Amino acid sequence: MTAKSKDIDAIVLKKVTKTFEYKTYKGLKGFFSPDKKDIKAVDDISLTIKRGEAVAFIGPNGAGKSTTIKMLSGILQPTKGTVSVLGLDPIKSRRQLAMRIGTVFGQRSQLIFNLPLTDSFYLTAKMYRIPRDEVESRIAELTQQFGLTEFIDQPVRKLSLGQRMRAEVANALLHKPDIIFLDEPTIGLDVVAKRSLRETIKKVNKEQGTTVFLTSHDVGDIEEVCGRTMIVNHGKVVLDAKTTELKRLYLQDKTVIVLPAQEILSPPTIHGLQPTSNKGRLLYRVNTKKLPLKKFLQSLLKEIDIADLTIEDMPLEDVIHDMYTKAA
Repeated sequence: MTAKSKDIDAIVLKKVTKTFEYKTYKGLKGFFSPDKKDIKAVDDISLTIKRGEAVAFIGPNGAGKSTTIKMLSGILQPTKGTVSVLGLDPIKSRRQLAMRIGTVFGQRSQLIFNLPLTDSFYLTAKMYRIPRDEVESRIAELTQQFGLTEFIDQPVRKLSLGQRMRAEVANALLHKPDIIFLDEPTIGLDVVAKRSLRETIKKVNKEQGTTVFLTSHDVGDIEEVCGRTMIVNHGKVVLDAKTTELKRLYLQDKTVIVLPAQEILSPPTIHGLQPTSNKGRLLYRVNTKKLPLKKFLQSLLKEIDIADLTIEDMPLEDVIHDMYTKAA
């Protein structure tokens, strides 16, 4: 890869709109002259993703996520605007682009169901024209990296869901793509399998510089893998921020958890805030936009002799839900 190609952004969308025409048929006359209605699945989106970023592209069902991914991979052509992936037009250079991206769809396997996992890897290597002298070493590298050694020779149908998803990602990375598109990669996995897959994706992103474009309804995927989050709704990007900044910038609610030094029969109300009790602890929910946290804590210390105190941010899931609600 030349120095010049490294400077090219991974993904650039400029004023991209995708409109679908829907036809409705009413009666016999309507069958010959259906009513037509245009629906914008993507509405004037502009964004830039740099090489090596790990970005979550999330939103409720029908928000335009899948349509956007299809335009990025050359499956759909935008109605208006321009799309550039690795400096290429996904429609005009579809075959060239396909050699430089990898895809993983949680519900659609790219592995050969009844054959050993190794056969899928060899087939993928053939499809992407990986030099024969590099295939064995590349498969061995990914087998170790993704922990596939124990079942590498088993038929895919015998693998657990967690094993199969690790194999799916390894298979998608076999040809060393510059970008990997992940659509619900941890769907249906247990906690251990999710954590393992997330750690591996993070490692690939950091060590190999592979750009990660992730769609997921699992907040853990977003929080642990992606440094940047875009929220899309009704075909528009309603938020684009660092994942760590979401809670701080867009919701000001904090949960203050207080362990009193002695039992309190009647917990005090602080600035109109009534606490809830949980296993001897008092939980106050403070909107720091309306009531500065410093002011609340000063009043709290006057009312309660405190043995321990914890301040927690709202879960990222609540933040995203609030953004969806505001954009509805």
